Amino acid sequence: MNALVLALAALSLLGVTITVVRNRSRAELVLFVLSGVTAVSASILDLHRLSPALATAAPHDLTTTLAGLGLMLNLAIMQLAAERAETHHSVLRSVVIGLCGLVGALASAIAIFGLSGTNSAVAASFGVVLILLILVIRRLDLSPLAASTLSVTALIGAAIVLSFLFEKSSGPILLRLVPEMGTETKAALERMLADTRWFGAGAGTFAAVSRIYQSDAGAVLTAPSAATAIFAGMGWIGFAAMMAVSLLAFVRLFLGALQRGRDSFFPGAAAACVLFALVQSFAGPGLLRPAAILCLSVIVGLGLSQSVSQLSRKAWLQ
Repeated sequence: MNALVLALAALSLLGVTITVVRNRSRAELVLFVLSGVTAVSASILDLHRLSPALATAAPHDLTTTLAGLGLMLNLAIMQLAAERAETHHSVLRSVVIGLCGLVGALASAIAIFGLSGTNSAVAASFGVVLILLILVIRRLDLSPLAASTLSVTALIGAAIVLSFLFEKSSGPILLRLVPEMGTETKAALERMLADTRWFGAGAGTFAAVSRIYQSDAGAVLTAPSAATAIFAGMGWIGFAAMMAVSLLAFVRLFLGALQRGRDSFFPGAAAACVLFALVQSFAGPGLLRPAAILCLSVIVGLGLSQSVSQLSRKAWLQ
């Protein structure tokens, strides 16, 4: 029931965001709020050495996921400031916005690259490279053929890196990017994944089903990654549907960023966040947290809404 309500809430928030942020000023406001919230979450992870109690109070997997999202969003804030300066807005205001984005990006980068696992850092690197790819294509005004060639080259490079990461360890593919775990825990998870049917045991039932495979009845077996929980709960069908929807959203946002003008950072940052979330879903359980799910829903809604310009939208309606 909790999984159903959370899914409905995320879909509703996605639809509301698409409708609300059609106006550019509201879209900027939502971007500012999202970047600030995620930067604060990353700062909590950064302060773990100064105040261990503060870091303990916040789940590490959640702060890691929000730090990755915050890095993409604050890079978008910096692009927004640059675009404003180029279009003869207030230089002082643009500088202040750019500095805020820089501070948020630095806090998020320290958290995700310095205080998180290697796989989470690689996931964030994919998002940063995607933002740079979109920026290069737009700034150099590359032809469709050159842009396609550059994009395919980046895709091949990402596939090689992912293949290397997955080949570093053995066992089920869904457990190859998760942090190290005990032998008994890993064996229980492997048996659980091997017994998963096409439609799974039901969304949100991971904790209940995992008790069957535990030798210690009092122990609690938690999902090591979001992909593992989705597969165990919804089976191959649900997992394939999740991957298909995520990839479709990513392609739509990426193409929207290439077709958009000076506001391409909206769909570009959203595409980078989706790419980060796809890889991070194999590396940790942070995306199972309601805060991360709702935050990602707003980000995707923002990107989809702003992937079409106001002029294009009005021409289509006419």
